[in-house]
Amino acid sequence: MASTSTENLTGRVGNLSVEQTEALAQFKTELAAEGFYDPAKHDDHILLRFLRARKFALPASKKMWTDYITWRKEFGTDTILQDFEFPEYPIVKKFYPRFYHKTDRQGRPVYVEQLGGVDVKQLFAVTDIDRMLKNHVYEYEKLVNYRLPACSKKAGHYIEQSCTILDMKGVYITQFPSVANLVKQVSAYAQNYYPEMLGKMYIINAPMLFTGVWSIVKGFLDEVTVSKINILGSNYKSKLLETIDEDSLPKIFGGKCDCPGGCNLADVGPWNDGSVEGYPQAELEKVKKRRTSAFSWVSFRHTHRVSGVLSPNSSTFCTDQMLPRLRLLRNR
Repeated sequence: MASTSTENLTGRVGNLSVEQTEALAQFKTELAAEGFYDPAKHDDHILLRFLRARKFALPASKKMWTDYITWRKEFGTDTILQDFEFPEYPIVKKFYPRFYHKTDRQGRPVYVEQLGGVDVKQLFAVTDIDRMLKNHVYEYEKLVNYRLPACSKKAGHYIEQSCTILDMKGVYITQFPSVANLVKQVSAYAQNYYPEMLGKMYIINAPMLFTGVWSIVKGFLDEVTVSKINILGSNYKSKLLETIDEDSLPKIFGGKCDCPGGCNLADVGPWNDGSVEGYPQAELEKVKKRRTSAFSWVSFRHTHRVSGVLSPNSSTFCTDQMLPRLRLLRNR
């Protein structure tokens, strides 16, 4: 069973000060008066995430929340788990390796991105930035509505954050053009609509030059987020094992787990390993089972006129690699 931690519990259900309790009550009252609060959909946990993101300042929290609800309606977020199809997923996964794999010692799902395996040219030959963003939102919704509830049930306590491993092995940082604009584009969804969801992040195999890049990136992130991030070189194993059991850590990172077919393809955890009653749920495992033939994908791409919108070249390749994973800081 996952260990219970008292880390960062301030401002959460069961750990509210008198002032925070009053702020939460007032938050609900004001949102309800304007039609932005539905007790059946919005529990205290999610409301508190938005309050913490704005340090319990009601005007700022209220704006963030109302923008979020408005965005969900305009983007179609409420039904994205049911109606978004991403048949290019098997190909996208090949050129942008990312996966969930078991949980850490606190019971949080572990999320991995291998940036050295990103091939921007191939990636945007089969999809575009709009569909990638929709897929990111799909994955956020799946995390919130499927993975985290399963992890919470197994751990025996509420879990609302994840642990991230960002592997930079094979990434060569020689240039970082237009970083501000690109980082804002990818990280906006995370910071604006899914705040306070990062528990821990390990950036491993970080090149020496990443220090300079990090000094730029930090400017776009909340100080609390920055405090959750560990930048490590190639000697990262001991640090990872402080948070993740050796049996749960993939072999490629120095652990003992060696899933059949590869940990990067297993997508295994409490949500589908049979350890939690009520899981897995077939509808939310459909992407894992989907296999797209070349013919069907070409037909889909032609029908929907999917085309790349970011042209990779020697000056933008590194930046394009760095972008998608910065949405992880989404979880801040």
